[in-house]
Amino acid sequence: MKNSERSNHSGSVSEFVLLGFPGPWETQIFLFSFFSGTYILTLIGNLSIICAVNLDQKLHTPMYILLANFSFLEICYVTSTVPNMLANFFSENKIISFTGCFLQFYFFFSMGTTETCFLSAMAYDRYLAICQPLHYPTVMTLLKCKKMVACCWVCGFSSYLLPVYLISQLPFCDHNTIDHFICDPGPLIGLSCVPAPATEIIFSVLNSVLIFSTFLFTTSSYTLVIRVVLKIPSAEGRRKAFSTCGSHLAVVSLFYGSIMVMYVSPTSGNPAGIQKIVTLFYSVLTPLFNPLIYSLRNKEMKASLKKVFGSMKFGQHV
Repeated sequence: MKNSERSNHSGSVSEFVLLGFPGPWETQIFLFSFFSGTYILTLIGNLSIICAVNLDQKLHTPMYILLANFSFLEICYVTSTVPNMLANFFSENKIISFTGCFLQFYFFFSMGTTETCFLSAMAYDRYLAICQPLHYPTVMTLLKCKKMVACCWVCGFSSYLLPVYLISQLPFCDHNTIDHFICDPGPLIGLSCVPAPATEIIFSVLNSVLIFSTFLFTTSSYTLVIRVVLKIPSAEGRRKAFSTCGSHLAVVSLFYGSIMVMYVSPTSGNPAGIQKIVTLFYSVLTPLFNPLIYSLRNKEMKASLKKVFGSMKFGQHV
C-alpha cells in the first residue's frame, strides 16, 4: 500500500505551477520592473553593509559582525524567491519541479527562522551592551559572538527538516497549481488528495513555538534596555542609545508583525491574495528596508559607508 501510494504521489505530480501574479501584460511588465528594482536595491544595500563591516576595523565588534551576517542572510533570503518570481513573469507555463519546489520551501523557511534567531542574538547583544556595560567586553567576546552566529545558522537550517519531509510525502494526485509566487506550505497542503490535519497542526505548532519564543526573548531584551535607557541622566546618552535600539525595534516590528499574520494561525486559513501580499512584505520589502533603517539611524555605519564609498571613488580617479 505504501509503495503504490508513493508511486502515485511521485508519478502523478512531478512539477508544480506557480500562478504568481496573473494579469494583463502591462501589469506584468510593471511588477517585473518594480520587483527587479527592489531586488537590485536590496542587494546593493545589504552588500554595502557587509563591505563596510569587513573593510572598517572600527566595525569589527560583535554588534556589527551580527549585522553583517544578518545582511548576508537577507541577500540569501530574497534570492531564494525573487529570481524565480521574476522569471515567471515572462514564462508561459510558470513551472517549478517537484524537487525545486520543496528545496525553495526548505531554504525560504530555514532562512526565515535563521532571521528570527539573529534578531534575538542582536537583541541580547544590545541588552548586554546597555544593561551590563562593565561586563560586556568579557561576556560578549568575538569568540562568543562567532559561536552565536554559528548557532543561529544551525538552528535555522535544522528546524524545518521534519515539516518539509512530511509535506513532501503527501499524495498530490493530479492537482499541481499553486496560487502563490513561492512554494508555501499552506497551498501545498491544500493540494493534497487527502486531508492532512496532523501535518498542518505540526507545522502550525512549530511556527508558533519558533515565532513566539524568539519574539518574547527579543521584546523582553529591548524592554529591559528601554528601562535602563530612560534612567540615563544625559540627554545625549539617551539619544544615542535610542538611536541604536530604535533601528533594531523597527526591523523587529516589520518582520514579526507580518509573519504572525501568516503563520501563527493554521496555514490554510488565509485567502490567496492576503498570503501573497503579506509574504511579499516580509520576504521582499523588509530586506530592502533593513539596510536603510540600520544605516540611516547609525552614525558609525553612515561614517563607515561614506569612507568605503569615498575610497572607491578615489581609487577610480587614480
